Amino acid sequence: MATNIGMMDSAYFVGRSEILAWINSTLQLNLSKVEEACSGAVHCQLMDAVHPGMVPMHKVNFDAKSEYEMIQNYKVLQDVFNKLKITKHIEVSKLVKGRPLDNLEFMQWMKRYCDSVNKETSQNYNPLERRDTCKGGKEASKKSAPSQSSSKGSTAGSKAQSSHNARRIDASVNSANHSVKGSKPSIAVSAYDEQITELKLSVDSLEKERDFYFSKLRDIEILCQSPGIEGLPIVQAVKKILYATGDDASVVEEAQAMLSLQQKGAEPLSPIAELSEERTSSENQKRKNILNLDVDTAGISSLSPRQRLSDASDVHCSGSPLMTY
Repeated sequence: MATNIGMMDSAYFVGRSEILAWINSTLQLNLSKVEEACSGAVHCQLMDAVHPGMVPMHKVNFDAKSEYEMIQNYKVLQDVFNKLKITKHIEVSKLVKGRPLDNLEFMQWMKRYCDSVNKETSQNYNPLERRDTCKGGKEASKKSAPSQSSSKGSTAGSKAQSSHNARRIDASVNSANHSVKGSKPSIAVSAYDEQITELKLSVDSLEKERDFYFSKLRDIEILCQSPGIEGLPIVQAVKKILYATGDDASVVEEAQAMLSLQQKGAEPLSPIAELSEERTSSENQKRKNILNLDVDTAGISSLSPRQRLSDASDVHCSGSPLMTY
């Protein structure tokens, strides 16, 4: 019994037309799209078909229109899953939106599960009788009844027409030609419906991818707005790229230029450069002291003997410790 199957399982490669034919034949419905079963009532009756008496059909609402009413049907389905110990996760928030891709994937799983259960249990199943106990079940059966009655009427009419055309061979040939011509528009309409469904599926996948990358960009934006790093140059460059409008290739170049300017303006001196600078300043000071000493020596030598004697007397009078008596 398949309760959890991988995404690469063959069950997820079953086409929409086969899924619809299986639903309509099992439950005697007239669904034209898989997403018409988004209310959850069809899923409940499919489980009732393979597990008779397990689903409380009086709680199922086939006339569910709002999301609240649909969620009630999925609650009934979840209770059945719990009783049967089925661990399949039901993404209710996605299914009630009526998106074709999500509903198709879940219905593919439903078909795989129902096929894995003993098929003999559903052979004697009366879907119309069981659906009459549901809310809106009779209306759903009435919607499918005209298609069945019309098919029966068309077969009876074709028999009468064939008996009448047996008397007139030419009229039968003309009617056959008209029937062939009339079948072409219906084939074209079905082909357009398949193309529309494929486009919807591609749009859904693109929307999922868009939402994924937008959430990533939003996380980066919130991180850049943190008080501790908001003023950093790298953060400013990232914001410039995030808030750029249009496909301007120069935005990346401007952001790189901002980082390069910041690096040039904030280059710190290395320890070796600081040491060499200190040595240069000390050597310059020594040179100045030597030059001042040379100037004083030259000045003293240029004095006359009388001036030197006066200077010596001044030193003697001033009480210099260098003078001895």
